Amino acid sequence: MDTATVGLLLFDGVEVLDFAGPYEVFSRTRLIPGVESRRSDESAPFRVFTVAAGVGPVTATGGLRVLPDFDLSAAPSIDVLVIPGGFGTRALLQDVEILTWIRRVAASARRVTSVCTGSLVLASAGLLAGRRATTHWGALAVLGELDPTIRVETHPRVVDDGIVTSAGVSAGIDMALAIVEAMHGRAVADETARYMDYVRQDRQELT
Repeated sequence: MDTATVGLLLFDGVEVLDFAGPYEVFSRTRLIPGVESRRSDESAPFRVFTVAAGVGPVTATGGLRVLPDFDLSAAPSIDVLVIPGGFGTRALLQDVEILTWIRRVAASARRVTSVCTGSLVLASAGLLAGRRATTHWGALAVLGELDPTIRVETHPRVVDDGIVTSAGVSAGIDMALAIVEAMHGRAVADETARYMDYVRQDRQELT
């Protein structure tokens, strides 16, 4: 079975559900349905890990401390890159090391995605130029200001224009399920949502 790697970027001030929601989706996806299949990784199509600038704990919103799996230099190859949002994204907009790493990973990744204000970071990296994109409702104007060539979508929870962006916080779950559907079919995505007791919203068929 071809196992895809999913790398989620962590940073101080990251929104908890922005990374935890997609982490739950990708790590709980199984190609064999049912509760029992989740007891092993035998039919797991994704290997999920977190990446941060350093190896020390990251402090997310609400004070949650998270220990990343890898720092930027040690991270394995990433097939699906997830850039979450949160108030901490503002510091990343001028972070040359992070932006350079994102550009490098994006160049070879199969999918590049963001949750909430993670799209601001992608915009600062120059990856959303000329594309349709979305973000948290409170940052829609900021996204357009960062790069006027971005066609900011105000209503969809998930927007796919080569790079997949999603709206605020909980929309990251819908984004991750849309990626699962694009890579492994609707039945697998719907079964994953059912396992999570999550009602899919604004279902998107990604290209």
